[in-house]
Amino acid sequence: MTSLTIRQPDDWHLHLRDGAMLGAVLPHSAWAARAIIMPNLVPPVVTLADARAYRDRIMASLPAGQAFEPLMTLYLTEATDPDDVQAAAASGLVKAVKLYPAGATTNSQSGVRVIDNVMPVLERMAAIGLPLCVHGEVTDASVDIFDREAVFIERVLEPLTRRLPDLRVIMEHVTTADGVQFVEEAGIGGTITVHHLIINRNHILAGGIRPHYYCLPVAKREMHRLALRRAATSGKAGFFLGTDSAPHPDSAKETACGCAGCFTAPNTLSCLAHVFEEEGALDRLEAFASLNGPAYYGLEPNEAQVTLVKRDQPVSFPTHIDAGDETVTVFDPGFPLHWEVQT
Repeated sequence: MTSLTIRQPDDWHLHLRDGAMLGAVLPHSAWAARAIIMPNLVPPVVTLADARAYRDRIMASLPAGQAFEPLMTLYLTEATDPDDVQAAAASGLVKAVKLYPAGATTNSQSGVRVIDNVMPVLERMAAIGLPLCVHGEVTDASVDIFDREAVFIERVLEPLTRRLPDLRVIMEHVTTADGVQFVEEAGIGGTITVHHLIINRNHILAGGIRPHYYCLPVAKREMHRLALRRAATSGKAGFFLGTDSAPHPDSAKETACGCAGCFTAPNTLSCLAHVFEEEGALDRLEAFASLNGPAYYGLEPNEAQVTLVKRDQPVSFPTHIDAGDETVTVFDPGFPLHWEVQT
């Protein structure tokens, strides 16, 4: 196959940041018709008013001629007001609430420390059908970083889904076979990133520390990467694309204590087509990238289409983009990319 036409994909987990970084990364992220926008700014997007103001800044940064719909989320804190969450959902502007365990990842300090403290919000969300996006890791220092997803499932997510069976949960950036199994058995949604389909923990650590492959949740063993590939290419409705494309200035990545995140927005679709072709599953790329996510969120798939063309020669992508006075390194899959979005 040398050409593939699918409905235009969406991104169900995207970081756009703010200010100069927002202006720099947004044009590269608008390959998606719609995207669930992460709320972990400083300060975080906690209220409906915050979400409305952030959406306005996103739309003001969108280049003329580009179409893109940001789907806003609220950052769940232990002080979040259930009434404000309900008003946000009723406005149509906010499509989900994000649960960060406090200290789990970038700008998560205001997140949840005790799940019982946010149960009134979660109960209201279950009643009104507003989805909960979950960063699924414990932050207990006694738990190995490679085990934090599996332990979170056991300690938090499995009890939560039993306690609130009507709550629409999305386990974001699944990284383990344990996560894949739980998504299937619990009947919840699960997003999978591009980079976790491509890298395992050797890419970060073997032969020297490579900071641009460091992300949270951290990439795991090869057995887990293969489980993610099987899930993403299965066509099963519970799995869909959420890139977690997370730009950081190179000065914050290439330092003694580097930030977590892979900036995959510029080459997402080319990487995905490569992976699905390797797995003999190009016929299921549309389900993963374009159909399963809207269905889980209760939205219609996009009417527009995109065509991917396989070139004889590798497609070139920038190695970096400029963001104000900084640069951001683009994710390098480590192999040539031959699939290109036809323009």
